[in-house]
Amino acid sequence: MRAQIIAGGGLAGAAAACALAQAGRTVRVLERSTGPTDKVCGDFLSSEAQHYLAQLGLDVAGLGGHPITRVRLVRGARVREARLPFRGLGLSRRILDEALLRHAAAAGAEVARGVSVDRLSPEIDFLATGKHDLRIGGRKPATTPEDLVGFKTYLELGSTQRDALADAVEVILFADGYAGLQQVGNGRANLCLLIHRDHLRHAGGTWTALLEDLRRGSPHLHGRLTGARMLLARPLAIARVPYGFIHRPDAAESVFRLGDQACVIPSFAGDGMAMALHSAALAVRCHLRGMPAAAYHRQLSRDVAGPIRRAGALYRIGQWRIGRWAPGQALLIHALRLSPGLLTHAAAATRIAEAAWLHGGATPAHPTVAVP
Repeated sequence: MRAQIIAGGGLAGAAAACALAQAGRTVRVLERSTGPTDKVCGDFLSSEAQHYLAQLGLDVAGLGGHPITRVRLVRGARVREARLPFRGLGLSRRILDEALLRHAAAAGAEVARGVSVDRLSPEIDFLATGKHDLRIGGRKPATTPEDLVGFKTYLELGSTQRDALADAVEVILFADGYAGLQQVGNGRANLCLLIHRDHLRHAGGTWTALLEDLRRGSPHLHGRLTGARMLLARPLAIARVPYGFIHRPDAAESVFRLGDQACVIPSFAGDGMAMALHSAALAVRCHLRGMPAAAYHRQLSRDVAGPIRRAGALYRIGQWRIGRWAPGQALLIHALRLSPGLLTHAAAATRIAEAAWLHGGATPAHPTVAVP
């Protein structure tokens, strides 16, 4: 039996490699990076993400992540807080992806590093190249991506701000975008932000100028960054991500697309890592049972369409741009003051339903997946 080829050794690709190798299949992973790398990602592991990693036998607790139990929404000087409906974990992708690749190799997978894939060939069984190669194999979003730019960096916060951030993930709203801040272990905090390109241009066009502009408009962010030390020489950046994308297969679909190649939830929801792991688990389950890729994609679409739709609706509150319309932001903050539990419900509504999680054993969790 020939080796199963996985293009991409990020979260989804490495998880699929683990599962296939543990099932006794010969697996070869083609990974473009030559060593550990940071990713433009919120580094947030929800309960379902932790569930899938545990199923693969990965000791996530031993990787040094930071527990996250609360969410804060911030606009200007106003802060609203609620408990998450699960215990999350902040863990850097540099650490997690490498641990998962090593775990796959220990299970018997071959990992070929420094190998880029720029086209879809018949030898590729699983496509997991993430946001890097969005157009491989004709993958196209249904609508033109909004002209947004994403940034990510790591910080060493001052001790007072580190204690104040504690076990919360903060979502900080400002004109034309928003930022996410949380601790990820080892004394580090992850700062991610999404901004419209026009705002970036008007702020001066550089990361330093943008950060200063945002600090002037957000006392909360200014306070968090006071005394902080930037741990990356320059931030990671990405642009025009097709949020809301779900791959629609045709009848002749032959490749199993994983992670961002299959679906992209708006970053506001913070559950992209769980969806990547779910796609890997479902794809491997279907592949091992001889099901076609098209059937897998139809089932994945059923699992993720609701959370992606609800995450998009949250993002669009207030003239369809939660981060770009000040009255919409004010309305949201006011609603949360009246009903703080809305944050908790929103966090639950943008996750894959627990009934759809895959578990070990011979019977799939999805009654709609036909097992031959």
